[in-house]
Amino acid sequence: MSESRQTGGSWTLLTGHGHVLVEIARNPEARIRDISPVVGLTERSVQAIVADLEAAGYLTRARIGRRVVYTVNRDSLFRHNAQEGHRVGPLLDLLAATGPDTAVPEQVDG
Repeated sequence: MSESRQTGGSWTLLTGHGHVLVEIARNPEARIRDISPVVGLTERSVQAIVADLEAAGYLTRARIGRRVVYTVNRDSLFRHNAQEGHRVGPLLDLLAATGPDTAVPEQVDG
């Protein structure tokens, strides 16, 4: 375990809802049982979070055959006043990007 984890306590920066939404953005065809171990929550908890996210308009689900495919609504706004007016899409772009070759775009001053 890294030193920062040992001294930082047991909290994480994102909530379970944030972790689930990022994982669905990474893999829209992921099953609840695939998401659960990645985010460190039970399948039942992930199922409840997916229902919350769907009810709030952050995602929709469609059944294709026997599978469920999720679509993230990237235009959804954050729910907290501190992020008022900000959309979730740009944050998901950063957090859902995987691999060492993924570069974060540089900001241009101007």
